[in-house]
Amino acid sequence: MADIEGAAVPERLLITRTTTGDGVGLVILAGEVDLDGSSQLRDVLLASVETAPGTVVDFGEVGFLDSSGINVLISAHRAAESRGVWLRLAAPRDAVERVLRLVGVDALIPCYPSVERALTA
Repeated sequence: MADIEGAAVPERLLITRTTTGDGVGLVILAGEVDLDGSSQLRDVLLASVETAPGTVVDFGEVGFLDSSGINVLISAHRAAESRGVWLRLAAPRDAVERVLRLVGVDALIPCYPSVERALTA
């Protein structure tokens, strides 16, 4: 099942939400995660952690992540914890991975080099 959530801001952030065969949510991002798209991303991630046993966020096509995106990830992590489900990050590019490390999100939310590894962890 693939639900295309659409562009939060045209040509800046595309969010696609799918579900794997075992019900895990996969949120695929492409573009820039910044203030303009963070509210839609929050809605998508919170919906996923409410309905799935776990969620993987694919950062493979994200070139930029700011503090609003970090806040969204922390909110989604807290929501997942409160429901007893998991949230994992996958395939961040170097610039995004550097931000995740700098603010310590990689210590809070497990981060994997690929979507496949995140799904099988």
